[in-house]
Amino acid sequence: MKKLISMAMALTIAAASFAFTAADADANERYGKQKVVYHINYDGGQDDKKYRGAMRNIQNHINAVGAENMDIKVVLHGNGLGLLSQAKANEGLRGQVLELKGQNVAVHVCNNTLKGRKISYENDLFDVYAEDIVPSGVAELSHLQMQGYTYIKP
Repeated sequence: MKKLISMAMALTIAAASFAFTAADADANERYGKQKVVYHINYDGGQDDKKYRGAMRNIQNHINAVGAENMDIKVVLHGNGLGLLSQAKANEGLRGQVLELKGQNVAVHVCNNTLKGRKISYENDLFDVYAEDIVPSGVAELSHLQMQGYTYIKP
């Protein structure tokens, strides 16, 4: 009887693992490779709720399609730079940014906003480097769409 229960459990585990593998294969087949640009130019709201929601949307997208099938850019301009400003003090938001960057999500920061608002990317923003700066956030959005990136505004 114990042997029968053990075999039944093993079959159940194998079937469940096959279902997950089949679902992953279906997702890869369904979604394929994707190039996406996420546009953030708004204030994060109370407790950075909108920024955290946008980061969750991006992570959910990666979870559905697979990081290996994604080329994701996040373009920040205007009030959207608040995401990286707030991340300096908000540990949860900082963790989300680092998690996404660890999955090859590129963050592009608008130089027009930096200059216009007198923001120092080295001192005022979290984890931003010279190579992350683009001349214009809006022009970058258009440029990426012309290269075939799908536009998403979470």
